[in-house]
Amino acid sequence: MSEETGELSELLDGLSEVDPLTVDLGSGELELIGRLPTASNGTFLSRLERGDERVLCVYKPTAGERPLWDFPDRTLGLREVAAHELSRVAGFDVVPRTVLVEGPLGPGSLQAWVRDDEADDEVVDLVPLEQAERPGWFAVLEGLGARGEEVVVVHADDPRLRRLALFDAVANNADRKGGHILTRHGHLFGVDHGLTFHPAPKLRTLLWGWADEELTEEERALVGRVLTDGCEALAELLTEPEIVSLELRCTELLRSGRFPAPDPGHHTVPWPPF
Repeated sequence: MSEETGELSELLDGLSEVDPLTVDLGSGELELIGRLPTASNGTFLSRLERGDERVLCVYKPTAGERPLWDFPDRTLGLREVAAHELSRVAGFDVVPRTVLVEGPLGPGSLQAWVRDDEADDEVVDLVPLEQAERPGWFAVLEGLGARGEEVVVVHADDPRLRRLALFDAVANNADRKGGHILTRHGHLFGVDHGLTFHPAPKLRTLLWGWADEELTEEERALVGRVLTDGCEALAELLTEPEIVSLELRCTELLRSGRFPAPDPGHHTVPWPPF
């Protein structure tokens, strides 16, 4: 074990066991631990201390957001919080608790850390071409590996993953990478939702296995709850055009009764995929 891995393991062992969906992040002392170097925006591993409780979190200050050509400046944190609120209010329960905070580096979003320690519960994978066809899995993207070998991105035909795919279709998620899917105690979570809720069609995901499949009654009920409860809950986080587009996406999902399919005229997978 490397020194860095050992330090992280020691940090995790000293934390309180909490439910990432319901943990209270609204009070306490927030301490920065270190920056996550693989994130494209300023993203910090942090510890929230409240009495004897110590909760690991991901803090994304608004000041650390890099400008994008297609999303308004200084709105990614609002979208992170909106994704959690939509997941919570409509009953998807796929996004960890996320709130707006005034942190050490200014305002931003704070999300409960999900300790993804179930390596045997992989739901998205990169495999050699000859292993792409296996029962219970969908092949979604072919390409070349680091050594020029033919590889395929695959994902499991898993009801938890299907629920997340529907959430992404509703939220218009433009960045569902394999590394943004975590599992904890059998529960599947999606993280990193800064690129969501754009008024224009932006769905980019690895979870195309259910494209054009018919929605179940339970799935139709989830989409229906977005229309009845979710849109109102997001009114202070999103603009009116973004709310209207959310309503239109849900209405179309209910009208068609099917998962969306990739549009050949658009980029429909994120890059890099992991």
